[in-house]
Amino acid sequence: MTTRNASARYEGFGKTGKGHVSSESGVLADTPYSFNTRFGDEKGTNPEELIAAAHASCFTMALSFGLAGAGYTEGTLETKAAVKLEQDGAGFKVTRSDLTLTASVPGIDPDQFASIAADAEKNCPISKVLNAEITLTHTLND
Repeated sequence: MTTRNASARYEGFGKTGKGHVSSESGVLADTPYSFNTRFGDEKGTNPEELIAAAHASCFTMALSFGLAGAGYTEGTLETKAAVKLEQDGAGFKVTRSDLTLTASVPGIDPDQFASIAADAEKNCPISKVLNAEITLTHTLND
């Protein structure tokens, strides 16, 4: 149905190398990434941050569509995703993505909201592609 593109370039190798990532839309345009943006505090991005942004936005959009399908037309959804990178033998592995949602949906029953949110967490395309534990914690405000 849809194909989206991004590219990455890395110059040099290992800890001293420097990379840049760009996306088809131009939102990312030669955005720097490196060992120090991934494991240190150098300004730039890293793969786990990009996965977290993708997961938070995908889940939030899926939830928005689920709520619209249930007849809700207004409210706000704010999601944070915390993607964990852990040692895996000689390499690393993304082991989990923890979604934390704060929502305001006027008139919704909390049980119905929890059901729609759980379905969105399970079925958003990024959740489906991740081979990691995914958790969802939510707060529904009046």
